[in-house]
Amino acid sequence: MKKTYLFLLLSVLSINAVQAQDETSVSVAKNQFKINVLFPGFVYEHGFSEKNTLYSEASLSLGYSYSDFYGKSNVYMIPVITEQLRHYYNLQKRSNKGKRTERNSANYLALNASGYFKPLSGDTEYFTYVPSSTVAVLWGLQRTYKGRFNLEFNIGPGINFSEIETKFALPVNFTLGWIIGK
Repeated sequence: MKKTYLFLLLSVLSINAVQAQDETSVSVAKNQFKINVLFPGFVYEHGFSEKNTLYSEASLSLGYSYSDFYGKSNVYMIPVITEQLRHYYNLQKRSNKGKRTERNSANYLALNASGYFKPLSGDTEYFTYVPSSTVAVLWGLQRTYKGRFNLEFNIGPGINFSEIETKFALPVNFTLGWIIGK
């Protein structure tokens, strides 16, 4: 009888040990640098806990506007600085399914703050761009594939502030790039 209890106890302990090995904690990359090519820019993402990062980006963005009054449209290029506090919420789930989690390949929620500066091109007699800032809550996904090719998409509601007005904004971002470094 004692042997049976000892066998059961050792079996339970070994099963727990095997499960613990299968569910080893997955965490974000401590430091990650990325070059975006679709909208040229540089990104640094610093992991400060298992699932949270501070994402910093300096890039160029395209804008479009149309004037009903003049009946003309305008495309312009704007320097942008973005800071995001990201929480990657499905790292463990992806890992358990055998999917990639390396280099922060997961879905996230983020608090976003972006500053849009004076355009490098696009100001005309019909259009005057006013620098602004946007604060938003975003849902996003980031995937890094073999060869360190990186794809990222995020979207969410926010508020855009400028010296002229405050209005609702729906920031949408799609980037293609490469992770550089280790």
